Amino acid sequence: MVPISIVGPGEGEVVLSSDTVRMRVLEDGSTTAHRLGIAEITLAPHAPGPPQHRHAEHDEGFYVVSGTVRFTIGDEDHDAGPGTLVMVPTGAPHTFANPGDEPAVVVNTFTPDTYVQYFRDLRDMIERGRPLSVDDVAPVMARYATEPSTEYAAS
Repeated sequence: MVPISIVGPGEGEVVLSSDTVRMRVLEDGSTTAHRLGIAEITLAPHAPGPPQHRHAEHDEGFYVVSGTVRFTIGDEDHDAGPGTLVMVPTGAPHTFANPGDEPAVVVNTFTPDTYVQYFRDLRDMIERGRPLSVDDVAPVMARYATEPSTEYAAS
């Protein structure tokens, strides 16, 4: 029989945990032959997201479980409530944030799964006391075919 993966509430690998964001890996690709990675992201009220960026080698999906998540795609904002799916294909500039007064929970997918390791690398940077500034994170993003979308940088 082919093994399956069952990840219960509170289980999974926590790769980021701060006052504003918590990310729990539910599928790191080991069950899907690295075709799919899945994480749960919890954003605190009014939490900013990452700088706008684009991926060259993977698609990213976001399913809003609770709260409201503001997705910025280029220069367009889209507020997404529970039950909304946002699919971001390779090359599309994007970011997300929680503009609301309540926590927001999103199920995040990566196809293929390689971007899961990016978040592990960020966790390692935090544990070593390195800053997560755009300049410090850009080389890590580059290892995973991701780059900041500087033409949409916040002014």
